[in-house]
Amino acid sequence: MKSYQKLTTTQPAACQVEEEGAAPMPSGHGKLAPWWVGSGLLLAAVLLSTITVWVLRQVSGGWLGPTPPPKCLLVPESHRFDCYPERRVVVTQELCESRGCCFIQSPPPAEGKQGVPWCFYPPDFPSYALESLNQTALGMVGLLVRREKAYYPRDIEKLRLDVEFETDTRLHIKITDTANPRYEVPLDVPRVMKRAENPIYNLNFSWDPFGVLLQRKATGTVLLNTTVAPLIFADQFLQISTSLPSKFLYGLGEHRGSLLHSLDWNTLTLWARDVSPTESFNLYGAHPFYLLMEEGGNAHGVFLLNSNAMEVALQPAPGLTWRTIGGVLDFYIFLGPDPNMVIQQYQQVIGFPAMPPFWALGFHLCRWGYGSSNETWQTVRAMRNYQIPQDAQWNDIDYMDGYRDFTLDSQKFASLPSLVEDLHKHGQHYVMILDPGISSTSPRGSYWPFDEGLRRGLFLNTTQGQPLIGQVWPGFTAFADFSNPDTHQWWLENLQHFYAHVPFDGLWIDMNEPSNFMDGSEDGCPPGEFDSPPYTPAVLGDSLSAKTVCASAKQKVSVHYNLHNLYGLMEAKATASALIKIRGKRPFIISRSTFPSQGRYSGHWLGDNRSQWKDMCYSIPGLLSFSLFGIPLVGADICGFSGSASEELCTRWMQLGAFYPFARNHNTQHEKAQDPTVFSPAARTAMKDVLLTRYSLLPFLYTLFHRAHLQGDTVARPLFFDLLVTPVLEPGVDSVTGYVPQGTWYDFYTGSSVNSSGEMLKMLAPLEHLNLHIREGSILPTQKPGTTTEVTRGNPLRLIVALSSRATAWGDLFWDDGESLDTFEKGNYSYVVFNVTQNIFTSTVLHASTEATKVTIGTLSIFGVQKPPSKVLLNGQEKPFSYLDNQVLTVSDLGMSLSQGFSLQWL
Repeated sequence: MKSYQKLTTTQPAACQVEEEGAAPMPSGHGKLAPWWVGSGLLLAAVLLSTITVWVLRQVSGGWLGPTPPPKCLLVPESHRFDCYPERRVVVTQELCESRGCCFIQSPPPAEGKQGVPWCFYPPDFPSYALESLNQTALGMVGLLVRREKAYYPRDIEKLRLDVEFETDTRLHIKITDTANPRYEVPLDVPRVMKRAENPIYNLNFSWDPFGVLLQRKATGTVLLNTTVAPLIFADQFLQISTSLPSKFLYGLGEHRGSLLHSLDWNTLTLWARDVSPTESFNLYGAHPFYLLMEEGGNAHGVFLLNSNAMEVALQPAPGLTWRTIGGVLDFYIFLGPDPNMVIQQYQQVIGFPAMPPFWALGFHLCRWGYGSSNETWQTVRAMRNYQIPQDAQWNDIDYMDGYRDFTLDSQKFASLPSLVEDLHKHGQHYVMILDPGISSTSPRGSYWPFDEGLRRGLFLNTTQGQPLIGQVWPGFTAFADFSNPDTHQWWLENLQHFYAHVPFDGLWIDMNEPSNFMDGSEDGCPPGEFDSPPYTPAVLGDSLSAKTVCASAKQKVSVHYNLHNLYGLMEAKATASALIKIRGKRPFIISRSTFPSQGRYSGHWLGDNRSQWKDMCYSIPGLLSFSLFGIPLVGADICGFSGSASEELCTRWMQLGAFYPFARNHNTQHEKAQDPTVFSPAARTAMKDVLLTRYSLLPFLYTLFHRAHLQGDTVARPLFFDLLVTPVLEPGVDSVTGYVPQGTWYDFYTGSSVNSSGEMLKMLAPLEHLNLHIREGSILPTQKPGTTTEVTRGNPLRLIVALSSRATAWGDLFWDDGESLDTFEKGNYSYVVFNVTQNIFTSTVLHASTEATKVTIGTLSIFGVQKPPSKVLLNGQEKPFSYLDNQVLTVSDLGMSLSQGFSLQWL
């Protein structure tokens, strides 16, 4: 019996993550006019700011210093754009005014907060002026001129502005040096051949000071207004600010926190770094893309195609500042107008994600510290003994000889080839870890990967032209330069050699920020503009070389200063290419470091989390953020990587993790094992049951991945799509409170319905149960689950129909062989659409392949049938059925081939 309790207040989850409810919809936010261009000053805020400063001066006995000029007092606190963003510097009035900026001290912020900047731009701070603007075939080209030098070295006097109206919903704006070529991200982006005919946006410019003003035609909403602060474009300091039309901003990864960013003086740093996920730290990947929800529900997105160290400063105006230390300002703006369309439009630029092999959606198991291939094998056998689903067994670095890539510990892992053979016989797969640091200390001639890489010149070099030597797991190491095409060939040859002994199925590429146990190298880093730039963003460790290689390291394409954030992407690209050549099938790769377009080559896991309830909770916004970034194959280490998971935590985390797009249980060495077999019978059964539920849903999940691959749809989404998961995120409870969007929702297991007005509902949640609901109007293809995807794929399908209030429903299914390359592109697939209207279910085959002839549709379950039918007709022939009091109609033993369309009617 299902119990629901409607609540009037939200009960916060353990990690205070807002996303367990629907993303808040903005309302009542007015549009921001340029605050120093034109007459619309925010007088109430100005007055309040002025009074506040005066009062503080009186009560503080004048500690705020002399009264600032009137032009400074005119700037409201929320609109103070930082003129002195350097960290570890006490900003004095003298330092601030030496830059020509306003100085007003504010009360110190709360601990851990940044607070209002004391040093900020006055309204008349010198910026660029737009001197000329001419039409081109695709848009416009303009000249920007700065007449007064800014305060960073090598200020660039003249800039080129390129504007391309690429599509009706995509605008491209690029600002670069007119005289000298600058580094640009080597990313393949689409080139348009003609100008958009009916753009849904209006673009205008402020001439002096220069500024971009972008509006949505339909609503007049100002999406960008860059006149709010001066444009600065020096050789190693580029900064541009904008107002925002609301405070509902998402994206800008990789960080740990809520999905919705705080605009309360919050700075997000983008510089790939090996560190356990921690709030406010720059983490493994860099994604300079945000999605913003506007007043009324429209959405737009902005992507800065720049790979240099960067920070994005958010403030309550609402406003945003992009601050990067190299490259160019290359913006793409996506007009949506709904969030899913924004994400699709973003992926049209960076590339759609690869279609994963079907087995990649099964359950993966790993740990660092199995100790031997025999112990690994024992875990696999235990999983089989309890008939717990598992598709892939992994090994961490302990399989290697001395932690060296492409080697095998011949004593502890001697039986690994036999284990892999056994996995393959049982329809399972093997995945191993690889790091980009190549051991440099083996006797010459004894370790081919280093010897050959050195001979071919394939490693990152110092400024002196010698391999840069750092330290990672094997000791002293050199780092492969994946920006060099020759390195891809060497990487392939290494993998081929290892594959001949251990025929792996997928690869886990770790430590690819790249991580270094030293700062820079064994010799430190040389003095100079790359390792000690004029401005260093707020990176963890206060140095670009903290726990990575020197920014001055030389690579084939450019200096590491420019390429650092691309390292994981370039390694993933080389690895995907190698796997295709070795196996001739879809590659499966999971990478720690990521950059835009990564989804074309790999998935991602959220890094070295901890076995804590808070970490489980934070995995949800992490998952959803990477869906925004075009990397749908994403998950967190289920039950946590470091520390020991309690039975309750691991059970709840397995229930949540069973609905990660990428589901892997992984933990560290010297901790208690946490695979499902080591727990009590009750916990083990709960874990097995939820994995069987996942396996039953694989046809649905696979179809979502097809849509992601084809058009950039998301896979893991906030609450408003077909399947609603309400996990328990705190200990010691047997109920859970979750937001249920408006409409009718059906219990996945029973078909019983619950009607919601868009509210928080309290549900029973004993340890063995995960609350799972299907949205009205959906048709979910499911399958009788087996213990592997191979077994499951041969079982009959069960179609679950969740009728809407109008007794309609729709769904689809993409089906192919699950592993061949480019099946959609080559036409080797089946695509079936399911539809219900007027009590008639129809299955329509829009495209068929031989694979579909191997699958039958066995059962049709229809939720929400208001009245007991008198009879059911399958293709006009009467068919037995059952009907329950909770309005569930079930027709079994259909025996219909997936390759054949059919209809079923109930009267």
